[in-house]
Amino acid sequence: MTAPTRDYSLTGPESQRAIERGLADAEWYRSPIDPARLAELHQRSDLRAGIDVVLWLVLLVGAGSWAWVALGSWWAIPAFAVYGALYGGAADPRWHECGHGTAFRTSWLNELVYIPASFMLLREPTVWRWSHVRHHSDTIVVGRDAEIVFPRPIDVRAWAVNLLGLTSVPAMVRRIVRHACGRLDADVAGYVPSELHRRVVWEARGYLVVIVSVLAACVVTAGLVPLLFVVGPTFYGAWLMAFFGTTQHAGLREDVLDHRWNTRTVYMNPVFRFLYLNMNYHVEHHMFPTVPYRNLPALHGEIRDDLPEPSPSTWAAYREIWTAARGQAAEPTFELDRVVPESVSSTTRAATSVEHGEWIDVCAVTDLAPGAMRSIDGSDGPIVVCRASSGEMHALAGICTHSRRVQLVAGAIVGGELECPKHNGRFRLADGSPSRQPVTEGLATYAVQIDADRIRVRSVPNQASGSTPV
Repeated sequence: MTAPTRDYSLTGPESQRAIERGLADAEWYRSPIDPARLAELHQRSDLRAGIDVVLWLVLLVGAGSWAWVALGSWWAIPAFAVYGALYGGAADPRWHECGHGTAFRTSWLNELVYIPASFMLLREPTVWRWSHVRHHSDTIVVGRDAEIVFPRPIDVRAWAVNLLGLTSVPAMVRRIVRHACGRLDADVAGYVPSELHRRVVWEARGYLVVIVSVLAACVVTAGLVPLLFVVGPTFYGAWLMAFFGTTQHAGLREDVLDHRWNTRTVYMNPVFRFLYLNMNYHVEHHMFPTVPYRNLPALHGEIRDDLPEPSPSTWAAYREIWTAARGQAAEPTFELDRVVPESVSSTTRAATSVEHGEWIDVCAVTDLAPGAMRSIDGSDGPIVVCRASSGEMHALAGICTHSRRVQLVAGAIVGGELECPKHNGRFRLADGSPSRQPVTEGLATYAVQIDADRIRVRSVPNQASGSTPV
């Protein structure tokens, strides 16, 4: 099979080439959607997410109990197969959604699931949080995306081997050992902020303590039973994660700024959708990562006409991927023939406003419902005017300080915070300070007043605001 013709590392020449071509941290296409409807879809639920997590844990414990009882018999094979799939496979979308901070409404509940799910997948929490930030910034941009699983041409044999985690999981273990020794990979050092490098080292050391403890338990018990229940499932359960994850981007375009070309939506049955937490609606997730998993089917219904035809089944998605693999085996630049609707600009335009001296007339109070936002032009650039769920009015700089081309008006109001529509980073509405990574630099704030039932915003920012680090 022909070797990849491009350097997919994050430190090679392709990285600089992507920057020069304007593909790094660029503005991506988003399908048009009514802002009020999008605000409805942004709503998160502790109850719904809690039910899904509890059901997953009940199934995991049930499968583990079955495997324990079946030890020494042939029934142990299917029992551990189910346990491994729930441990090393179904943990992936839970890790993913809680890492985005969209599964639960309450932030600490997301972290409560994210940390153990990270270990179940042997993913270092800080490393993978920032790796996924880069994945959403530069999806399938060669030299920039840290999570490109299928370099061209697709290596089908390597994919088959990795169904048992025989390549990716050992690679992660080796990286954990290096990090525990204080040696960060160049890629990791590039996308994880320097002030978090020590945290990476200590997280790796914590993982290593648990792994060594499990191996020690195997020595003490003179058997592999401890390894079969902890760490081992990351290997033998990886097949489910690979089975679902392959459908996301494999065989699609590189170096484009439209998720309709490089990401795939697949219709799946209810069982698959539960295991995968609706991540089969993957184009929708990349376009609108602020929408929680439970609302992705509804989001799909809203923007369906602006998307390419979804794969009608998982089997159909794999047939398409196989077509791409065969084409790229002969020619690495082979592209699948996708039909994508003609783009309609979805850039959020500034609201019509009337200036009265240094004050900008935004709209009537009744025109901005609780939880809604509106963008206007200020003296230093866009201003996003937000009405919190409590009814309080706030005005902040309208461009994210992490993704400096992303307009925050397309994001979400979560409690007293404004969430970026690209990476789920958050800013406090009260003072613009960052409250959730990846943002570390705050937003300028603007004075707001209500005059005769009209919302007015001062056109120049307050002198000191938004500088408190996370």
